[in-house]
Amino acid sequence: MLTLAGIPIGNGEDAQPRLLAAIEGASLIAAEDTRRLRRFTERMGIRPGGEAGARIVSYYDANEARRAEELLEELRAGRDVLLVTDAGMPGVSDPGYRLVAACAEAGVRVTAIPGPSAVTTALVLSGLPTDRFCFEGFPPRKGQDRYFDGLAAERRTMVFFESPHRLAPTLVAMAHAFGGDRRAAVCRELTKTYEEVRRGGLVDLAEWAKGEVKGEISIVVEGAPQRRESLGPDDYVAAVAELEARGVPRKQAIQEAARELGVPKREVYAAVHGI
Repeated sequence: MLTLAGIPIGNGEDAQPRLLAAIEGASLIAAEDTRRLRRFTERMGIRPGGEAGARIVSYYDANEARRAEELLEELRAGRDVLLVTDAGMPGVSDPGYRLVAACAEAGVRVTAIPGPSAVTTALVLSGLPTDRFCFEGFPPRKGQDRYFDGLAAERRTMVFFESPHRLAPTLVAMAHAFGGDRRAAVCRELTKTYEEVRRGGLVDLAEWAKGEVKGEISIVVEGAPQRRESLGPDDYVAAVAELEARGVPRKQAIQEAARELGVPKREVYAAVHGI
């Protein structure tokens, strides 16, 4: 059986007894970073595999495809595998999906030891609607304008991960696509000593992020306002024309009109250009 184990996202005291018992009782552990696993178990005062010791192998992005095949063979041979990542649940912006998919295909049983999640922790701390949300992971490094434009009409609250050095440009790109006053929260170092949650409009958050920001980052962004279903192409053209009459360049006018009307930018673009 494959067991996916959720590791605390920052505070080791969040580790539940079932997780610690699973690590102590495991004979084969696949870890995203074997050194970080060792540090975690030392901090918790436990030994992987107990007195007998566990075999620990690395399982990270670069070797995931190859290692997944090896671990599947171990599982087929009747050996249990415990899969852990650095923090949070395996498979959520961390290695794990390929192995779970392979196990499902091969009929190998998979279970999970749930643990703290940066996604839901950031969501509930953001102060934004929690009734409907989606997780978008790490935004792409290239083509962010197009990527965020595609999410501009998303009505659910959105949760993203981002690295500290990419935070400021990502917030700027979000502000361009979603509007500078769209509400958001930047959650840093969740559950750790220097936990911080910054709330505000995307423009204000982008300005704040120009300073030195460190640690693990989650971004929560409010969903788009409800789409005005009664509007059509003529309304889109009129909204753009009104903005252009005020001196707003057409590209910017299309973007602003789409945001104000709560419709995808591509629909406004198509209406304006007669596509």
